[in-house]
Amino acid sequence: MKLKNQVVVITGASRGIGQAICVAFAKEGATVVGVARSDLAETGTAVQAAGGTFIPHNADLGTGTQKESAAVIGQILAKAGKLDVLVNNAGIIRRAPAKDFSEADWNAVIATNLNSPFFLMQAAGKWWIESGRAQAPAAARLKLVNIASLLSFQGGITVPAYAASKHAIAGVTKALSNEWAKERINVNAIAPGYIATENTRALREDPARNQSILDRIPEGRWGAASDIAGGCVFLASGDSDYLNGVVLNIDGGWLGR
Repeated sequence: MKLKNQVVVITGASRGIGQAICVAFAKEGATVVGVARSDLAETGTAVQAAGGTFIPHNADLGTGTQKESAAVIGQILAKAGKLDVLVNNAGIIRRAPAKDFSEADWNAVIATNLNSPFFLMQAAGKWWIESGRAQAPAAARLKLVNIASLLSFQGGITVPAYAASKHAIAGVTKALSNEWAKERINVNAIAPGYIATENTRALREDPARNQSILDRIPEGRWGAASDIAGGCVFLASGDSDYLNGVVLNIDGGWLGR
C-alpha cells in the first residue's frame, strides 16, 4: 500500500495503458482520478474491484490550451481536495507519409501529446508551490510522471508529429525536473516499448511490420499495458524520491539492441 491516502490523477484513463495504471494505483491504496473524454465506467469498475476509490472526470485534453488544462486541475482539486501524483498518459497518433502529413493532424498530435501535458503539469506545479505544499506533511512530494515513448529516442516511420511530440515530452520532463526538484517535485517519464493497445493496432495487423518488430524485441513479444503500470507506481512512490529527470525505458530490451 505504497500510495495509501494519496490522490493520483491519470489522463487517458478509459482504456489501455491508462486503465492498467489506474488499477495498479488502486491496488496500492490510492484514490484514483481518471480523466478521459470517453466513458470511464469500465475503468471505475476495475478500480473498485482492485479495492480502490475512483473519481471519474470527463475532459477533452485535445484542445491543448493552458486555460482548459488549468480548469481540469482546478476541478479535480475541488473534487478530491488535493493532488499527490499526476500521470500524463493521454496521447494520440496519426500516420501518414511526411510529404502528405496534414496540418490538422500535426496540430492535433502536438496539442494532445505535448501542450496538454505541459499545461497540466504547470497548473499542478503552480498549485503545489503556492499552496499545496504548505498544507502537506513535511516530507510530502508532488510526483509528475509523463508517458514518453521509444520515439523519444528514435524517429519511427510515417509518424513525424508523434515522434516530435515524444522527443519534446522527454525534454520538458528534464527541463521541469531541473527547475522544480528544489520544490519537492519529482518529474520523470516512462518510455513504453511496443505495447498492444489501440494506438499500435495498425502495426500489429500488418504481418510484415508485426514480425519485424517482434524480431527486434529481445523479449520476443509485444508488451501488455500492465507492464507499464509497475514503473508508474515506482515513480509515484517514495522509492523514487531522489530520482528526477529520468526517462525510464520499459521496452522488453528494444533500446538495448
